[in-house]
Amino acid sequence: MWHSRPRLWLWTLLLKPRVTLWIPVHSALPCGSLVHFMYRRNLPHFQVDDTPVFVTFRTYKDFVLPPEARDLAYQHCLHDHMVLVHMHSFVIMPTHVHLLFTPLRDKDGQSFRLAKIMNGIKGASAHSINKLLARSGHLWQDESFDHVIESDEEMNNRLFYILTNPIDAGLCKYPEDYRWLWRE
Repeated sequence: MWHSRPRLWLWTLLLKPRVTLWIPVHSALPCGSLVHFMYRRNLPHFQVDDTPVFVTFRTYKDFVLPPEARDLAYQHCLHDHMVLVHMHSFVIMPTHVHLLFTPLRDKDGQSFRLAKIMNGIKGASAHSINKLLARSGHLWQDESFDHVIESDEEMNNRLFYILTNPIDAGLCKYPEDYRWLWRE
């Protein structure tokens, strides 16, 4: 069961680019959990061991992914399921992707970092999709928006958001009708 997690106010660290700080947190988190603060580019990125993360990333300049490109992105999102991440759900929309996953741990017991996970998904899918479409250059925006899930209620809300995103966009009537939606 997920418990409320403390909000972290680390504004002073936002002033220093590429800072990584590991902060032990109180017992509301799973035993041995650490909050990892990483600052990269413009957005701050937080990660808590053994805690789900909701991630959104967009296509560069709102490039619209054709169906065959969404097929490839779908395959890349599932590629590291139960290897680097425990994927809970994701949806590939025409101009963006939403992921809900929990990073797994490596053989040394360290959680795989968001940067490694996202580089694997975005980098490999960009290469495959650009090759498929005979294009070059950026496919995805550099930054991803990520958010640590703080409670069961928030987990359910994010899952509901992913499932209803294609419906709200008018792409289908029911979640099971949208072929680029996956959930465990």
